[in-house]
Amino acid sequence: MVEELEQQAREPLQCIGCGALIQTTSPNAAGYTPKSALEKGLASGGDLYCQRCFRLRHYNEIQPVALADDEFLRLLSRIRETKALVVYVIDIFDVNGSLISGLQRFVGDNPILAVGNKVDLLPASFKPKKMKDWLRQMLNQAGLRPVAIELVSAKTNQAVDQLLAAVNQAANGRDVYVVGVTNVGKSTLINQIIRESSGIKDVITTSKFPGTTLDLIKIPLDNGRELIDTPGIIQESQMAHYLQPADLKYVTPQKRIKPRSYQLNPGQTLFLGALGRFDFIQGQKSGFTVFADNNVMVHRTKLENATDFFAKHAGELLTPPTGNTTVQPLQRHEFKVTDTSDLVFEGLGWVTVPKGCLVAGYAPAGVSVLLRKAMF
Repeated sequence: MVEELEQQAREPLQCIGCGALIQTTSPNAAGYTPKSALEKGLASGGDLYCQRCFRLRHYNEIQPVALADDEFLRLLSRIRETKALVVYVIDIFDVNGSLISGLQRFVGDNPILAVGNKVDLLPASFKPKKMKDWLRQMLNQAGLRPVAIELVSAKTNQAVDQLLAAVNQAANGRDVYVVGVTNVGKSTLINQIIRESSGIKDVITTSKFPGTTLDLIKIPLDNGRELIDTPGIIQESQMAHYLQPADLKYVTPQKRIKPRSYQLNPGQTLFLGALGRFDFIQGQKSGFTVFADNNVMVHRTKLENATDFFAKHAGELLTPPTGNTTVQPLQRHEFKVTDTSDLVFEGLGWVTVPKGCLVAGYAPAGVSVLLRKAMF
């Protein structure tokens, strides 16, 4: 029925709220509308809204939408032509996977305020000041010079009021664009900002949320400026893009991470489920700490047996993924560690490695494995 009604339409179907082309196949892409809703809308001749705009109108709820690289970069170039504050949301558990290449270049002279989200996942011993210093170093290495760094938890509403104060100070009369890759919690954060700004009794009305083309959502602020939500950019090097939905929940932390420490001799291997492998090749017997979702099984074995062990137990003893039909071969990356560092499996976690070690990290082809300055 949908196909017949679509053929009857003289022009491409667009969401009346955000202007995105209506589509029924990709729930995380702009313009998604369930087939049943599209059928009903076309049959009744009423206005067509994508699912994101529908939930915004009826529930005051922002839902994430992703754009491909080219589309996202065109959107960033538009920001460069305006006077704006760019609020850049980063998943503190997956900092490297949150980095947007060339962000400073694309936003021009507009200031960037960096927000490290999901601090509720970090071990209780983490020090906010030290974390901000570390995050600033990571951003500087990526060519970014943020005017300020704030740490929040959108999920628990931790420090969102402090973020709003920092935004008001840094905006200096400018509109505020919120940018970030998918899965960093950007939309959750915006929903918290809406609640903080509106107050418990003063529920924001749908008329305050006009949509624009390119799926921007504009949220009026009390001082006359606008907070503008942008679609998330898809970061293909993240582990999330290589997992089935049933397995994704096992690598995406929902509770505070409990670090797991191991004393390893050279010639030993740690498996992080069947998604990551860490080999200690050369060095003195040392302590290594794994930071990953508490549901990810960490298994120690001998390096010489590791390949056979993976072939025999991946998807069963080594999980996630669950079931050997979704297990992917792991690609090797070798590193010589000259200072205490984190060996990062992008989107899965990291292993803190002492200096003076030769190590290797394995992940599915396409998932980034890299070395960075130790977070802790």
